[in-house]
Amino acid sequence: MPPTPQQPHLNGAFYGPPIQPKTKSYNRPGRRGGGGTCNPLTCCFSCICSCIFNLICQILITIAVILAIIGLIFWFIFRPNVPKFHVDDVTLTRFTLSPTNDTLYYNLSVNMTFRNPNRRLGIYYDHIEANAIYHGRRFSTADVQGFYLGHKKENNVSVVFKGEQVLGFGNGEKSKYDSEKNDDVYKIDLKLRLKIRFKVWWAKTPKFKPKFECDLKVPLSSKGKVSSVKFERTKCDFDW
Repeated sequence: MPPTPQQPHLNGAFYGPPIQPKTKSYNRPGRRGGGGTCNPLTCCFSCICSCIFNLICQILITIAVILAIIGLIFWFIFRPNVPKFHVDDVTLTRFTLSPTNDTLYYNLSVNMTFRNPNRRLGIYYDHIEANAIYHGRRFSTADVQGFYLGHKKENNVSVVFKGEQVLGFGNGEKSKYDSEKNDDVYKIDLKLRLKIRFKVWWAKTPKFKPKFECDLKVPLSSKGKVSSVKFERTKCDFDW
């Protein structure tokens, strides 16, 4: 037998990893780049919604700018001022608080003046509710007949509060009443709740509901007893 050929001696060196056969890779549809492709209907709907939203925003901004310009022009042309209101005189002939049942007996007459300071705006006083208040407690309400007040015009109005009302005062309010009774001068608040409209040429604005608030110091002038304090004409605060 012929001799077996001698195998070459391997020295144990590393000759790299084994070579793997190449495999074909397939790209699944709809998985490109790790994300999905846009559905044409979805893309179209999103685009339409975005356009509508932008259009609405532009319309709203345009309307706001136009209204601001109109308001500015209106202000420069008409120069509107708030209505004015004064209490000219008051007559208090009775103001007695019963010590047994906290009932207030009163007779109060108020003369007041409404004034329109505007040159180009008329004012409709559609409703006037006058409230007489003593230390936070309303003791009487009277309605005043409405009227129209033209440019730079005034209107004198009188209202009478007469009757009785249970107030339910505590010790603090009773103490204040006793102190004022000694001086024959009472701190009475007059609050008017209004419904008014402004007239601009032939047009009329919607109704507004402002208020007049008056802090009055009213002297008592009952029979045989007249306070040394005289009532002072009082300017009232206007609040929207």
